[in-house]
Amino acid sequence: MPGSPRTLVVMRHAKAEQAGPTDFERELAERGRQDGAAAGGWLAARGILPDVALVSAATRARQTFTSVAQGAQWTLEPTLDRGLYAADPDTALDLVRSLGDDVSTVVVIGHNPTMAYLATILDDGEGDAAVGMTGAFPTSAVAVFTYDGTWGDLAGGGARVTAYHVGRA
Repeated sequence: MPGSPRTLVVMRHAKAEQAGPTDFERELAERGRQDGAAAGGWLAARGILPDVALVSAATRARQTFTSVAQGAQWTLEPTLDRGLYAADPDTALDLVRSLGDDVSTVVVIGHNPTMAYLATILDDGEGDAAVGMTGAFPTSAVAVFTYDGTWGDLAGGGARVTAYHVGRA
């Protein structure tokens, strides 16, 4: 419903192997799988249950979602988006803006620097949790935002960071 509180989770993929057939095909390291599951457990402990997951189609992002979903015990199928692999923050934000108003919670999993910039751009500067987000947005970083509007109206400075965590097993 328009104006209802919404939750947006912005996450950087977990730790990946240094090499792969191509950068797009790099897989998660074992530590990344464990960290993703830890991040999922953290999200579940906060009661976050997404309606939609927008996930980069790159192997490491897809595998991050799988690990997070296992850790959180989500059964949701992700929406894979090849464009999120090389997206700039505005493109990533446009994907969120395209969501229907029936969606109350969305998780976006992508790559840096885009996820770090997106989190910084969205932050209204009022949430205490934003302090932890200052500086780095390492692998398995998760920023949770609340927003009181329609997705189509989401703009820079329009959401409040309510939690920030770096998933580590």
